[in-house]
Amino acid sequence: MDRSRIEQYASGGAKLVQAYWGLSHEQLMAKPSDGSWSLHQIAIHLNDSDLIGSDRMKRIACMHLPLLVGYDETGFANLPGSEKLPTFTALDLFQKNRQMTATILRSLPDSAFERCGIHTESGKVSLAEMLEKYIHHLEHHLVFVARKRIPLAGLPDQPIAPA
Repeated sequence: MDRSRIEQYASGGAKLVQAYWGLSHEQLMAKPSDGSWSLHQIAIHLNDSDLIGSDRMKRIACMHLPLLVGYDETGFANLPGSEKLPTFTALDLFQKNRQMTATILRSLPDSAFERCGIHTESGKVSLAEMLEKYIHHLEHHLVFVARKRIPLAGLPDQPIAPA
């Protein structure tokens, strides 16, 4: 087990907060003309996904072949009230959850990363694979966040500082 991967996972929270730094409410909520998610929706999605990922990793670490249930990310993103959730609170929660989960992961023996769970959509998955999945998931979305910031540069610039 390459333990530096745990540190990369843990540092993802700060990367995400930095990616959103200085964005105004208008910029966060702006819907791209291509129909893709707003920056706000991406932040809420990443928080939802990471909370689920943390639960999955802990289940694998302490249970014998736990069932890891898939979820409808679009359904979650479209839940009534989602647009009212505070973006920077979600980013803060994401960062804190990563730190807490990383503390547990650092405490596990290397052999724990070979333990597996059964995902309802993708089958058998190890803790090491799950860790990689969530590292990649964030990196994948950070690219989208960076791309979406460019056309938003002309919107009103009244930055919202993280809480």
